[in-house]
Amino acid sequence: MKTISNLQSEIDHWQTLQQRISDALELAQLGDESLRKELEQETIALETELAQREFDAMLSGKYDRGNALLAIHAGAGGTDSQDWVEMLLRMYLRWIEKRKYNAEIIDTTPGEEAGIKSVTVAVNGDYAYGYLKSEKGVHRLVRLSPFDSNHRRHTSFALVEVLPQVEDKSDVEINPNELRIDTYRSAGAGGQNVQKNDTAVRITHLPTGIVVTCQNERSQVQNRENAMRVLRSRLLEIKRQEHEDQMTELRGEYTKAEWGSQIRSYILHPYQMVKDHRTNYEVGNAQTVLDGDLDGFITAYLRANVGKSEN
Repeated sequence: MKTISNLQSEIDHWQTLQQRISDALELAQLGDESLRKELEQETIALETELAQREFDAMLSGKYDRGNALLAIHAGAGGTDSQDWVEMLLRMYLRWIEKRKYNAEIIDTTPGEEAGIKSVTVAVNGDYAYGYLKSEKGVHRLVRLSPFDSNHRRHTSFALVEVLPQVEDKSDVEINPNELRIDTYRSAGAGGQNVQKNDTAVRITHLPTGIVVTCQNERSQVQNRENAMRVLRSRLLEIKRQEHEDQMTELRGEYTKAEWGSQIRSYILHPYQMVKDHRTNYEVGNAQTVLDGDLDGFITAYLRANVGKSEN
């Protein structure tokens, strides 16, 4: 029913656009000069709408239209790296807000001194996964460190994971007997934030060794549901990766994936620039990017990968 609803919505959008174009053509054929301004405005609106529809049509992967799980993990760089994770989280939350998506932080591990070690966000909205999948990979930051007493330049790394939220549980079958579920007290900043009960949940998938934790909710049941949601997405990613590896082997291609092979660099010193190394798309104003202006990078990546959508 959800597939039917999505397809009907897509058809309705295109039919509405087609009708608006027909109406505009009829008005133009009247030759009435008093309608010129109205027609010009409608033409601009139609061109914008058509461009967006054409772009959405590029997102044809099985999960592109659905919700996403966004996870950010600190890499090499110590406290600077954990601060970088917090900066990236702010950047993505700003982008999510601009697109009028909904964001729910379902798990956070704070850093010892500052920043965040890792965070997982559920992003809900049309094409959330289709757009965000362009952000998968290592993000590199170069800046004067605020945590260095000598104010030297530091390079920090963070890994961004983007997974589709699994709406159809039949896509990934999980045997309850293959799970180990532990509960513990949620970490807090003190005072009222400290949980007195074991509300945090850790689920270990024994066959793969995948461990998922969730502690942001006050209810153990909610944390368990969120942890299962993340586990399903991670297992789906393994399944997708295995299929991709098989296809790569058949095609005779091999690409070595290394931690140092960053997809994007954010340079704040000695000059400002953000550059995507996959598309060579770059922006000179790094602050606007860190404030959530990511559409240029996402568009460049998706246009470069038309026809390569995941199955």
